[in-house]
Amino acid sequence: MKLIDIIPVVRMLLSDDGLVCCKTEAKTDVSDSETACISIDQSGDKASLITALQAQLSQAAQPVKTVLVKGKGRISIDAPRDEAGFNEIIKNRIVIITGGAQGFGGGVAEELFAKGAHIVVTDLNEEAGDAMVSKLNARGQSNKALYVKVNVSDPHSVKEMIDQTVMALGGIDVIISNAGILRAGGLDEMTPETFELMTKVNYSGYFYCAKHASHVMKLQASVAPHHFMDIIQINSKSGLKGSNRNFAYAGGKFGGIGLTQSFALELMPYNIKVNSICPGNFFDGPLWSDPENGLFIQYLKAGKVPGAKTIEDVQAHYEMQVPAKRGCRVGDVTKAILYAIDQLYETGQAIPVTGGQEMLK
Repeated sequence: MKLIDIIPVVRMLLSDDGLVCCKTEAKTDVSDSETACISIDQSGDKASLITALQAQLSQAAQPVKTVLVKGKGRISIDAPRDEAGFNEIIKNRIVIITGGAQGFGGGVAEELFAKGAHIVVTDLNEEAGDAMVSKLNARGQSNKALYVKVNVSDPHSVKEMIDQTVMALGGIDVIISNAGILRAGGLDEMTPETFELMTKVNYSGYFYCAKHASHVMKLQASVAPHHFMDIIQINSKSGLKGSNRNFAYAGGKFGGIGLTQSFALELMPYNIKVNSICPGNFFDGPLWSDPENGLFIQYLKAGKVPGAKTIEDVQAHYEMQVPAKRGCRVGDVTKAILYAIDQLYETGQAIPVTGGQEMLK
């Protein structure tokens, strides 16, 4: 087995008393003279390695803090911790959030970190990603936050994101595929290049995240059959109903729900649940409110709202379509995410969080 595949197995074997996280150093000059340490040989197949690990763990005189993989590296164990305010559903879970530096993703990162999750903020925007992680770690909590740069439209970049997470923290319990882009326009305005870009980010990016994260999750499931894990796509109300002059976005989101249902059927045998969260409009975030390229200004220019002359006209139009008479908020989405994680019997679903604007049929 490769070192990168051994790490999640080690993590779960050492998580009987609560989820641990692990930091791995890839090096060949490791010594087995450390205390609270066991040593394994990775030259055999997965079954023999797991058997050897389980035997050494059962014979250990004290809690194991280090696992040495001969000729490969050192896996250092960080025991689970608890603090006042940590949420039993999410604490000590390792959570990747793509597009987690700002907007919905950034807000969700802040809320889940406050509840005790280890958060991996992944984003193309390095400055915003570093700032978010600094903000989280400045809270002084025992859980960890780190930033990994990723381009979700590039499968190699997504694979590297997964590998960096495993090396730094030991595995993956939840991945939230949130990164997305939106360029409004009807058939006359939409270029093939823009359509292809949106499809790569919003549709293919979700596939890449599910593909590479599920590999790690399956390894964890092989030694922890009662541990449930989650792949969650942040979809949209546009994935539940067509959107005028917004077909490139809506089409990708409709396709995303098809992926969710199909992934759910394939992955449930490994206790990997797959669900989509379909938020209503997040009017307060940069996607809508950015003064240069936000949806309010895009829709105004595209003439999507008949008679609208100002950004305020566009916003009022969309607020009036919601029975709750407001846009979706970060807390609304976080509650839906926690529900999807906590509900062990829920998979393959598109969960609307729209203030009543869109309902399941």
